[in-house]
Amino acid sequence: MPEVHAFPTIPTKILLPIDFSPSSQAALEMAVDLAQHFRAELYLVNIIPFFPTTTLPDFVPEESFVQEARTEAELRLAKCHAVLTARKVKASFGVEVGNDVAGNIMEVIEREHIDMVVISTHGISGWRPLVFGSIAEKIIKLVQCPLLLLRSAKPETGVKTASGRSMEWW
Repeated sequence: MPEVHAFPTIPTKILLPIDFSPSSQAALEMAVDLAQHFRAELYLVNIIPFFPTTTLPDFVPEESFVQEARTEAELRLAKCHAVLTARKVKASFGVEVGNDVAGNIMEVIEREHIDMVVISTHGISGWRPLVFGSIAEKIIKLVQCPLLLLRSAKPETGVKTASGRSMEWW
C-alpha cells in the first residue's frame, strides 16, 4: 500500500508576491484576512526584474537602477510591515532580483517553506500575455501548495475595504 502523506489544510506561512499595483494591493487585503483567520505568517516578496545586458542600452547604469529599485521596494515593504504589525499580523518581507519572476517566486516558496500562495492578475489581455506568458499562469502550473488567484479587473486607484473605505498601503 502506498504511503499516505498528510496534507496540511491550515496554512502557517502565506506568500504574497507584490508589485505595488492596485491589483496586488487588493491581494494584500485578502492575504491579510487569510493570515488573520488562520493565524498564519505573511511573507511579502517584491521581484525586481534584472534584464540581460544585451537588452539595455549602454548608457543605462544597471547597478544603480537595481539598487534604486531595491531601496524603493524595501521602503514600501517596510511601510506595509508597519501596517501589518499594527494589525497584529506576523509578517516578513524580501526583495529578489532576477530575470525569471516566476522562477524567483518558486525559489522563495521553497526557501521560506511557504504553504499557501496568494497572487493577483493584472487583468491584462491582448498580445503581451500571449507572447510573454502571464506570471500568474506560470505560478499556477508550477506551485505545489494551495494557491488563491485573484483576477483583477482594469486597474483602479486605491482599494476599497469591506467598509467601503479606500486603504493605501504604500
